Amino acid sequence: MTVTTSPDSAARFQCSTAELERRWAAVRAEMDDRNIDALVMQNSQDWVGGYVRWFTDVPGSTGYPRTVIFPRDGLMTVVHQGNFGSVRKIAADDPVNRGVEKILTTSSFPSIIYSRFYDAELVVDELKQRGYRTVGLLSTPGMQYDFCAYLKDNTDAKLVDATDFVDRIKAIKSPEDMVQIRACAEMHDAIFKDLAETVRPGMRDWEVSARARYVGHNIGSEQGLTIGKSAPLGKASTFAPLTMQGRELRKGDHLSFLIELNGPGGQYTELARTFVFGKPSNELVDAFEMMKSAQAETVKNLKSGTPCADVFAAHNQFMKSHNLPEEARLYAHGQGYDMVERPLIRHDETMSVEKNMNFAVHPGYVTESIFGIICDNYFVDGDGAVDRLHDYPQMLIEIDA
Repeated sequence: MTVTTSPDSAARFQCSTAELERRWAAVRAEMDDRNIDALVMQNSQDWVGGYVRWFTDVPGSTGYPRTVIFPRDGLMTVVHQGNFGSVRKIAADDPVNRGVEKILTTSSFPSIIYSRFYDAELVVDELKQRGYRTVGLLSTPGMQYDFCAYLKDNTDAKLVDATDFVDRIKAIKSPEDMVQIRACAEMHDAIFKDLAETVRPGMRDWEVSARARYVGHNIGSEQGLTIGKSAPLGKASTFAPLTMQGRELRKGDHLSFLIELNGPGGQYTELARTFVFGKPSNELVDAFEMMKSAQAETVKNLKSGTPCADVFAAHNQFMKSHNLPEEARLYAHGQGYDMVERPLIRHDETMSVEKNMNFAVHPGYVTESIFGIICDNYFVDGDGAVDRLHDYPQMLIEIDA
């Protein structure tokens, strides 16, 4: 499955303009119902910063905020880091900044305290010039504190939270979304296939991560994480970031490894398996098989109309019935441009499972001696069936060391 981009665009991969227009129309219909004049969103990184990309097909990244004003009528305004006072008018046929009227820049940095209001000042001026009376904010936890504080204290408009209705639209994947999501799942399969052929004792954990990212980037990934930390059999191999991946792999070790990379076009899936350099212990085999069963139990309950909180309760009942600890972390959730997006399979989620949702399902538990884990993505099809998006086998990866 391939994802293509315009030959005139600097972007490696893009969604179509028709898909962007579909999203904008769906959101504007809800804004009409609520009499919201404009939405304001801000993201500064791509892993859980999907609102900006969903609306503009351009992500925030590297900690620098990218702010978007999305009006009920007309074109968007974007604010991001750059020269003081720059105003770039966007041509109607611009292949990257589709649906954008202008880009405003200012020289602000999250590490420079005295620049904390610079982006907000530009946004407030724009809102005032346009005379917006009601402005919806999207996911304020992803915005800078000083940005929100300045908007609250200085805008003339009424500020409301518009996150919930955008989340519900965003969670239902279009056919084009699914092309990208399936391509991402195929990419993860290809990475694990490569790792099974290339990872050997003598490598360090970070080299496994580097190999995974290299293969992923060659296929089309642009952002994401690869996490895992090896250990001798008999001691739990848990997930850890790159800063904790200095250990050297040895015969008799195992490595629980999670790949969370976006694919061509920016949509996320994830895949986790455990490498064993030799023969796995019976305890590790039993733990893996139990988590495979737990995953299957959750997938069975991903029926359209089922409250996500009920799916979570059923999972904990399964865990208790097998004398395993109840889930205290996030073990299943929606995915798209956000690595973690709604709906969550958790007690506090208000949404229900619906057709055309993409879920990552990764039950697990840790003891001193094992980390039982599995992770795959599942799609709730339009006909109500639940499809596993990955083809990679659900097994421990035994490497003859």
